[in-house]
Amino acid sequence: MTVRYKLGCELTYEIKGPTVFIFNLEVAKLRRHIDLVERLTIQPDRPLRTYTVPDVRNRYFSLEAGAGPLELRYEAEVTLDVYRADPATIRETPVAELPLDIMPFLLPSRFVSSDRLAAFAQREFGHLEQGHSRVTAICNWLYDHIDYRRGASNEQTTADESLLLRAGVCRDFAHIGIAFCRALNIPARFVSCYAYGLEPSDFHAVFEAYLDGRWWLFDGTRQANLDGLVRIGVGRDAAEIAFSWPFGEMEPGKVQITIEHVDGSPEAPGRTTDAISTEEPAPNAGAR
Repeated sequence: MTVRYKLGCELTYEIKGPTVFIFNLEVAKLRRHIDLVERLTIQPDRPLRTYTVPDVRNRYFSLEAGAGPLELRYEAEVTLDVYRADPATIRETPVAELPLDIMPFLLPSRFVSSDRLAAFAQREFGHLEQGHSRVTAICNWLYDHIDYRRGASNEQTTADESLLLRAGVCRDFAHIGIAFCRALNIPARFVSCYAYGLEPSDFHAVFEAYLDGRWWLFDGTRQANLDGLVRIGVGRDAAEIAFSWPFGEMEPGKVQITIEHVDGSPEAPGRTTDAISTEEPAPNAGAR
């Protein structure tokens, strides 16, 4: 089933001095993001530099802003075509069979302290049946043991710190989930997205685990619909795919995120027990 969404964001800044921005907020150009139509408006108008990461298709653009107000508006329509499967059929991939380009997602990274959480993850989840169900069990644990609490963490909080706090926001839920997966030799990566069903609407963070030759979506917060996530970017952790990196003196202002079902397209999805992916199978899955 395909569903068409209208989405976007508005960002405002007060620039105090010359500032360079790098943004990552445009819809990723994936094969399952169909018929993407988009418009980017910047006031005052500034020349842009752009870059799309090969393979994962993260899209970055950069601009230089002088003193004064800066307003950015991104609008898009896209049809989301998710891939569904029975979770019981999805196995874990042994490390010896992982494609080499997947291997970095097994290692600790800046905010994902999987080495520090290895003993905890093995004790809690090491005995469970391997496969999609074990990652689902991780998400169930996050939902049951971590409080969703705004202000409990900041942009520097790591997975092990969030676990000690037993509180955080979507970014922290994703980091802990990724850390537990990596500690169990399951490759996992951070995902930023527009999320249908999220209230209030905001940029959302979830994670993907690499199982059986494909990346599968998971959300420990259970705040959005897995089959209503329109991907912006993926990375080892949040450090690689923040929606904005400013280099200079400025003050951020209003941030407004929207996503809605386009009238006339098939009914927008609800929650599902299917395994959900928006990625194609890895071209070298199973290569040794």
